[in-house]
Amino acid sequence: MEKEIKKLMRKYPDLESCFPAIILTVEALAAAYRKGGKILVCGNGGSAADSEHIVGELMKGFMMRRPVSDEVRVKLETAFPGEGDYLANHLQGALPAISLVSQTAVSTAFANDVAPDMVFAQQVFGYVKPGDAVIGISTSGSSKNVVYALQVAKALGATAIGLTGGDGGRMKDICDVTICVPYNSTPDIQERHLPIYHAICIALEEEFFSDSETAFPRSTDTCGA
Repeated sequence: MEKEIKKLMRKYPDLESCFPAIILTVEALAAAYRKGGKILVCGNGGSAADSEHIVGELMKGFMMRRPVSDEVRVKLETAFPGEGDYLANHLQGALPAISLVSQTAVSTAFANDVAPDMVFAQQVFGYVKPGDAVIGISTSGSSKNVVYALQVAKALGATAIGLTGGDGGRMKDICDVTICVPYNSTPDIQERHLPIYHAICIALEEEFFSDSETAFPRSTDTCGA
């Protein structure tokens, strides 16, 4: 984690005020994973795309290869002789994460039948267990559907993480940790959210997959690596 934070500091010195919260976020998410938990992520517009991006980096190899364990390989080869080797060779270690913006059917049905500002909260209610973590992304920190999701998460014993800007809005009073980018313009905030969550995902990958056989070559284009 220290290596990634130092790299972030060199590239984005304007984010210095965010570094303590970034470290706390990595620690909180790592704690959730160690307990066998998962991460739920939500946001609107560009932050919805960021939600998908975060999940994509956690659920498969990002900067490192994540071969399955010998135990998993044996199970696959035993269960499916002839195909188990292919399955084992093409699966990658995953850090369980779900983007709440992806659930089109439940979101549109709930928005139409119940309340559109509760679509994320309903999914948190359905998915979350004590010890999980929920990341809410909102440049204002006050998007109602994200705030409601974080409130439900807190009430049900999950860790609430906010990724926002400015003064943190309502999220700062709800979340266990809030990363507030020191800008007020939406584009400025979103442009800095990406390197922040990239650093978080890399730190988590190194925490749980540092014994993997080989790291992917680091490049400037890491999206979908």
